[in-house]
Formats: sequence, structure tokens, C-alpha cells
Amino acid sequence: MRIDKWLWAARFFKTRGLAQDAIDGARVLVEGERVKTARTLRVGETVTVRVGDVVRVVAVRGLSEQRGPAAVALQLYEETAESLVAREAERERRRLFSEPAHAIEGRPTKRDRRALDRAKGEP
Repeated sequence: MRIDKWLWAARFFKTRGLAQDAIDGARVLVEGERVKTARTLRVGETVTVRVGDVVRVVAVRGLSEQRGPAAVALQLYEETAESLVAREAERERRRLFSEPAHAIEGRPTKRDRRALDRAKGEP
């Protein structure tokens, strides 16, 4: 079965086009190596999938030509223990250390710019 079809059926990506873009962008690795979109995937192979900041390492447990419910999609793969631990650690790190830039909303107002100028010592 084609890897892009499997990624779509296993619900890693919403469309096959997004799965193909991820494969072309080297965000999907099979056995640690880059692959082409039409590569045949087999049961037992290890697939590394990066979606945004989340990296998952999964072992292929089944193949499906159809995209079904999430419960069925979960039966197509099994996430490795190391991947689960790494994802949990990353989730905890993001929870504890929020990005300071996210608190900034839009451009500073005239009042904010004047306060910045005073803090810098400019007239």
C-alpha cells in the first residue's frame, strides 16, 4: 500500500495531498530514511511522522485502503514507548515554559511607544 494513502487512512493527515507534501518535505521517514510518495509500506516497518512540533514514531500494525473512524485508525499503528515519553516531555515543557512573544498583542500604541522611549532614555 502507498505510504501517503496509509498516512491518510491512519489519520495523521486530513488529506492525501497534505500527506504527500509532508513526505516531499522529509517530515515522514520510514526506517529513518526519506521516502517517495508512492513507496510501498509493509506491516512491521517503523514510520516517523512530524506534524507541526509533534514527532511520532510508530510501528505499522495494519494496512487499510479506506479512511475510517479514529478507533479503527488507531489499530493501524502502535506508537513506540520512547515516542510516547518524548511527546509527554515536550507537552510538559510547553506547559511550563510559555513563549514570551505570545503575550504581545499587535503593534504598540502611541502610549506604549512613548513608555519604551522613556525606558531607553530617549527624548
